[in-house]
Amino acid sequence: MTTALERIALTTHALKVFPLPSAVLFPHAALPLHIFEPRYRALVHDALAGDKVMALAQLQPGWEGQYGERPPMQPMMCAGLIIWHEELGDGRYNILLQGITRARLLEEREGENLYREVRVQLLPDAEYQGPEEERLRQAVFELAGRVPASFAENLLPVVARSQGGALADVVAAAVVPEPERRQELLCELDVRTRLRSVMDDVGELIARLSPVKPVGPLN
Repeated sequence: MTTALERIALTTHALKVFPLPSAVLFPHAALPLHIFEPRYRALVHDALAGDKVMALAQLQPGWEGQYGERPPMQPMMCAGLIIWHEELGDGRYNILLQGITRARLLEEREGENLYREVRVQLLPDAEYQGPEEERLRQAVFELAGRVPASFAENLLPVVARSQGGALADVVAAAVVPEPERRQELLCELDVRTRLRSVMDDVGELIARLSPVKPVGPLN
């Protein structure tokens, strides 16, 4: 059976890409997207009719005056799979895009499609085991005592079973809201450095939050 990474590897010569300046997708995390522009409705339509592969990319600074054209994209993006979709009556889509791997932009293809396609190099993480993993897990467990229970209940099981670069990515996806910072972490290919960097983000968040007071009687 073909793995998700193998499916994406078949598209590296012509990867469909959705440039979105306000969102950054991480591998091992999912992102809900509302697709309404005609060119990206066409992209999703074609992806759903085929391999369900597409990438999400940030635009380079200064894109504001060029969005309707083809402003330059950041060279690091995330390729993923559409794992759920809802087609709305007027051609729009709601989709859930599951990140699979980092991808480096090599060149943009010229084509007849409304949407953009690129040639990329896939950059899956190397395996890594080190003390940074347990330190990050412990930091997330401490954070769990300072955030709503529903948030902690969703994050903790994922953190417990994730390792290496995937651990850094799922934590970053959950706790880092700023697109610029998320893009920085997406660009960090060294797993040890990424784990440490995400641990700094979690530490800063813990420092800003007070422990959540328990609700109900105490035993």
